[in-house]
Amino acid sequence: MRAILTAVALTMLTVGGAAAEPLTRPARSHQAVQPVAVLVERDGDRWTVEYLLNEDAPVWFFQRSALLRVGRTPWRPDWWSVETPGVILDRQGRKDVLRTADGGPVPRRVRITMHPREGDLEADYDPALMFSDGAVALYSGQFDVAPLASVEQARALPLDLNGIDLPGGPAEVTWRDRGGPVLFKGERLEQVTAIDADTYVLFGEARTREGAGVTTVIDPGLPVWLGEQLGGFTPLVMDYYASRLGPQAGPTPTLMVSWTGPTESLSSMGGSVLPGLISMNFEGEGVLDPEPAALARARWFIGHESAHFWLGSNGLKYEFARDAWITEGGADLMAVRAISAIDPTYDARTELQREVDDCVRLAAGGPVASAGERGDNRAYYACGAVWSLALEGAWREREGGDFLDVIADFQRRNADDGVLTRDEWLETLTGASRDPSLRIGIERMLDIGTGDPVGEIARLFDRTGVAFRIEAGRIVLI
Repeated sequence: MRAILTAVALTMLTVGGAAAEPLTRPARSHQAVQPVAVLVERDGDRWTVEYLLNEDAPVWFFQRSALLRVGRTPWRPDWWSVETPGVILDRQGRKDVLRTADGGPVPRRVRITMHPREGDLEADYDPALMFSDGAVALYSGQFDVAPLASVEQARALPLDLNGIDLPGGPAEVTWRDRGGPVLFKGERLEQVTAIDADTYVLFGEARTREGAGVTTVIDPGLPVWLGEQLGGFTPLVMDYYASRLGPQAGPTPTLMVSWTGPTESLSSMGGSVLPGLISMNFEGEGVLDPEPAALARARWFIGHESAHFWLGSNGLKYEFARDAWITEGGADLMAVRAISAIDPTYDARTELQREVDDCVRLAAGGPVASAGERGDNRAYYACGAVWSLALEGAWREREGGDFLDVIADFQRRNADDGVLTRDEWLETLTGASRDPSLRIGIERMLDIGTGDPVGEIARLFDRTGVAFRIEAGRIVLI
C-alpha cells in the first residue's frame, strides 16, 4: 500500500513513517470479453502510454486516483500530457478522468506522454520509483480505467470503490523498453503483457542480488549502512513472522529499494507491499549515517512492511477502505513485537507511546473511519495500533501470549476467505475482554468521533490491562 508517509517534525528533521497497503483498492468489476489494451513504452528519455479502449464512452475514469500527500493535489494532470486531439485529462470529483471537450465518445485510441517522477500518494502505491542510476519502476495498477456515461457519474463516485459493481475490468498492459529488457516479478524479459499484475515493473539496468529468503534490487546510491540493514535485517524479521504465523504465501519475495537523494533537513522512509514484492524509498540527509534514531526507525519500517505479508495485501485483508486501521495498526504492533524479540535493546515503549500520542491528536479531528477523506491517514495507523494494543492486553489476560498469537487465531478463523472484517475484530475483543462496552467505545471513535480521546483510550486500557498513568492530561505508557 505504499499507502502513506507521515511526517513528524523533530527540530529541522522530519521522519517519515511508512505504510504498506492502499486504503482504496481496485474496484471488483466484470471483466470485459476483450479488455482495454495498454502499451507502456520507454524510448530513451521519452515515455508514452497508448490506450486501445474497448467501447464507446464519453468518460473513462482511473480507478487509482489518490492525491499527492503534500498539497493534496492530483498528480496525473501535471505528469501526463494527452497527445490525442480533443481528449482532456482532468479531475472530476474524487477521480482522474479522460473525457472529450465536446462531450462525445472518447476516441478508441488515446496516446499520452508520461513524465515519471518521485511523489508520495495518500493511501496508494506511488506511480513511480526513481533510482539514482536512471532506472525507473512503474506501478502496474495506475493504468486501469473504466467507462462511465457522464461526467456527473464520475463526480458521484466515492473514494472507496470496494463493493461497487463497475463495468469493464483490469486492463491488459504491455511493458516495453527499447533500451533493453524489463524486470517483471523477478524475471528479465524483452517485453511483458499481463492483466491485473499488481506489481512494479522495472525499466533500466538495476542489479539484483539473491539473499536469505529475499531477492534485493537496491539503488546503488543508497547509503551503505541502509543497504546492509535491508539485506540483513529483513530476512530476520521475515523468519520471525514465519516462525510464529507460518511461511508467507508465494515465491521468494523481492525487495526493491530506491533512493531519492540527501535532501536537506529531511529523513524520509516510504514503502508498500505487493504480492511477492516489498518496495521502499528513502530520502534525506537524516538517513546518511546510522544514528541510533535512524537505525531504530529503519528497523521498525522493515518490520511494518514485512508484516503485511501476513496482515495486509498479502495476508489477511480488510473488507472496506475505512477498515484499514485493522491491517495498518496491526502491522505497526507486529513490527514492535518482532523487533523486540530480535533485539532485546529495542525501545518498544517509545514507539508505542508515539502511537498513543498520535491517536489522541488525530481522533480529536473527527471520526477515524473517515480519516482518509480528510487526508489524516496516519489515524488508521496510530489508532489501529492503540486498539490492537488493547486487544493484545485482553488476550494476554485470558489466553497468554502476545499480538502475534491474536493474528494466528485470526488466520485460523478466516482461512476460507482471507478477509478480517471489522465485526470479526471487535467480536474478538469482546470475547477476550468479556466487556461489550469496549466495542461501543471504539465504534464511537470510528463512526462518530469523540471530544475526549484521552478518556476513551484510558478507559480501554484500564479494562484490558495495558499499564499507563495520566500525566497532565496525557496518557503515558509504563
